[in-house]
Amino acid sequence: MEDVLAIYARPYDPARPVVCMDEKPYQLLDHARAPLPARPGHDTCQDSEYSEYIRCGTCSIFVWVEPLRGWRRVQALSQRTRIDWAGQIKQLLSVDYPDAEAVVLVMDNLNTHTIASLYEAFEPEEAFALATNASRSTTRPNTGHGSTSPRSNSPR
Repeated sequence: MEDVLAIYARPYDPARPVVCMDEKPYQLLDHARAPLPARPGHDTCQDSEYSEYIRCGTCSIFVWVEPLRGWRRVQALSQRTRIDWAGQIKQLLSVDYPDAEAVVLVMDNLNTHTIASLYEAFEPEEAFALATNASRSTTRPNTGHGSTSPRSNSPR
């Protein structure tokens, strides 16, 4: 955990921004009964019983945050695969931070968050370039899945 705290303590450096990434699967729900519209003196009324919703699938929400700059990007995708994550990394490095020397990523240790995902999604030259621009990929403990120690993976 100390390596993550040390990264968070760094001063702001636009050439080497610290970007935190997380993703969450999300269940898409619809109302089984339409809410009653608001009327004078009464708020909108909707059924609050969980059992009264219709499941409409799932999505994965990717959140990217650079706290010291006050920047964030949120994107919902229909799934969470290695290819999806690699595409998000490509967007981060080529669209969000095209002029950065390197982007320091802080993320959890999910099985899709690896350099191998870049090589699965892109040609080797492009995957290597993306991995090189994400100079240090530091993972934080994933407390929800039993991991208790942080791991650091350096693509260089």
